[in-house]
Amino acid sequence: MGLKNKVQLIGNVGQEPTYTELDGGKKVARFSLATNEDYKDKDGNKKTETNWHTVVAWGKTAEFVHTYLKIGTNLALEGKLKSRSYPGEDGNTRYVTEVEAKEILLLGKKPEEN
Repeated sequence: MGLKNKVQLIGNVGQEPTYTELDGGKKVARFSLATNEDYKDKDGNKKTETNWHTVVAWGKTAEFVHTYLKIGTNLALEGKLKSRSYPGEDGNTRYVTEVEAKEILLLGKKPEEN
């Protein structure tokens, strides 16, 4: 069995998803996902650390994001990490790692369609 690039996250949508239909008919959606991790500090006090993830979805998954996700939606997703680079306005190369969602499962009640 080979190693695999696989990510599983449970969290809440942190911003309204964006949805774009590109030339050639490709569909893409982007949103941020907040995940929380609870831990105890050195004094035994409960703390919560929030991590923010940029999520990208393509095709039918992007359509699902566009139809059902809004700020606060609780979901589970499975996908993979994708890294890319692009030139910044200052001429320096910027590096980004995003989660490319393959499957999204709504947790709790189904929200109204947009």
